[in-house]
Amino acid sequence: MIDSLSVIIPAYNEESRLPTTLPRVLEYLDASTARSEILVVNDGSRDRTAELAREFARAASGPRVSIRVLENPGNRGKGYSVRHGMLEAQQEWALFTDADLSSPIEECERLFAAAAPDRYDVAIGSRALDRSLIGVHQSAFRENAGRIFNLLMRAVTGLDLADTQCGFKLFRRPAARNIFRRQRLERFGFDVEVLYLARRLGYRITEVPVRWNHAPGTKVSLLGDSLEMFLDLWRVRLNDWKGLYDRPAEPGPDGVPAGPDS
Repeated sequence: MIDSLSVIIPAYNEESRLPTTLPRVLEYLDASTARSEILVVNDGSRDRTAELAREFARAASGPRVSIRVLENPGNRGKGYSVRHGMLEAQQEWALFTDADLSSPIEECERLFAAAAPDRYDVAIGSRALDRSLIGVHQSAFRENAGRIFNLLMRAVTGLDLADTQCGFKLFRRPAARNIFRRQRLERFGFDVEVLYLARRLGYRITEVPVRWNHAPGTKVSLLGDSLEMFLDLWRVRLNDWKGLYDRPAEPGPDGVPAGPDS
């Protein structure tokens, strides 16, 4: 049983998913933790994402599970949203999960079992370690693109991880604060950056196979975003060579540490 957990949900135009996702997460937390919180980070949504999240927070927050809605200053990207949530998290562990729950929230038990009691600081969900756990696959093109990205990621960063891009990652809170205060990338390449930072700062990382189902409506463009993610691999190395990871980034006007993407 997890004693204390913050669940961060980055949300951009998620009005169709949140009415299902938030009750599922709340039910899990209410049964599985002594105290917990849900942080929905609204990334400048143009639909009713923020309104629905605030309504749910007013109706469902209680003594065991608190629910907060955080607002980004406009649409900044998934990486910015996760960083915002991680730096606001108040519990012992912090998990970020995609709003579509491609990995069911219950899979958090696998991450926690691998990390606790004191073995690892970061536990990441992986689709690559046991592909029999994938229920609904992505297209063959997307899966092959992911394999190519992983090969390049390993060559450029030296990280020996099979799947950096699964949106299901658990951090001890002290590690999360130290890592995410140094994060610079704000969009989809941030996963590699935070894992690179975790390794650079000496934190212990474990990769855990999890159940996963592809959900339609992905926000990742195979053309534009994939190219940016490949470029982000080099931005991570460049940021390191420039010494930008030696110190936390300066906070922006909203208090969230921010820096250029290069």
